[in-house]
Amino acid sequence: MRFGRYYEEFEIGAVYRHWPGKTVTESDDHLFCLITMNHHPLHLDAHYARTSTDFGRNVVVGNLIYSLLLGMSVADVSGKAIANLEVESLRHVAPTFHGDTIYGETTVLAKKESGSKPDRGVVTVETRGYKQDGTMVCVFRRRVMVPKREHAGPELPSFPEHLPPERD
Repeated sequence: MRFGRYYEEFEIGAVYRHWPGKTVTESDDHLFCLITMNHHPLHLDAHYARTSTDFGRNVVVGNLIYSLLLGMSVADVSGKAIANLEVESLRHVAPTFHGDTIYGETTVLAKKESGSKPDRGVVTVETRGYKQDGTMVCVFRRRVMVPKREHAGPELPSFPEHLPPERD
């Protein structure tokens, strides 16, 4: 099973569609808000959202959507990363509500070999998140440093050796 890519495996213009999607529940949103200490009533207080906002209901906190999309992209993009170098831009394009399902896809925008370390390169990608109806909700660009295949160590993570072999 693929987990990330080596530098050589990235092709400019390639699009990786991340699977599966994630349906965001009220519990997901509230737990994320509480863990990150974001207590804005738009996210936590249904009465406030219903009576005092244009949306008329709670809006999922944007950083949860960003975090979900980032996580969804790991197996396709940064699973072999040496370092996540930068988030160049992040835009929340449309609101997400409890019960919405988020899907993501990432496009490779650029790649550049390291000038100082021949064992790696930097890949620039853009990840877009969509709701179940196709509405884009979030888009961000980031740079990831990844190893070149010839300099890579063992494939990690891997299936633990002490577990019994797979049966037919």
